[in-house]
Amino acid sequence: MTNGFRFQLGTPDQECRYPVQLDGQHIGRIYRWHGAWYAAPAGHTDEIRVAAGSAGKELSAGYLVAMYDLRQITPQDENEDQAPEPREFVGPVPLLHPRMPATPRNIEAAHKAMAGLAEFLWTPLGGYPGADNPWFLRCQLCGWQGPRYWSHLRGRNGNPPSTFRHPGCLDAEKVRAAIAAYGMTE
Repeated sequence: MTNGFRFQLGTPDQECRYPVQLDGQHIGRIYRWHGAWYAAPAGHTDEIRVAAGSAGKELSAGYLVAMYDLRQITPQDENEDQAPEPREFVGPVPLLHPRMPATPRNIEAAHKAMAGLAEFLWTPLGGYPGADNPWFLRCQLCGWQGPRYWSHLRGRNGNPPSTFRHPGCLDAEKVRAAIAAYGMTE
């Protein structure tokens, strides 16, 4: 428990849901959607809105720990309650995440985001979830996969985004050289 909490968070799955472990046992998953954090106890399909904001991740995992302490959660073997392996799409990914309504505004934003991902060498591994929701992506520069937020990737005021893509990616100079939008490609 190096983070000061009783729980440990695992690697997020393709739906950006973090597994929560307590004493090596799987007790559920947490995820963020439109600023709110949700908890899904192990062995259940119900999702409980727990918290919002920057402390929401810890509060949601703490909620699962409290439910476990009250004997309302039976830990599951990781294999029993494990999310499916990330799937490779055949053909294009859906334009919108299943939770996103197909409104004209969402469709327009999704098209802009997909074009931006292509420009900055990201591959979406699911439909557009909205600018401020985690989106499972693959970095075309190094192959890393994980959740990123479109609001952090799109750049501001006509400028390209930060050259920091994710931990372990190429250094800033190589990122600038690989992506035409930075104006350094040959």
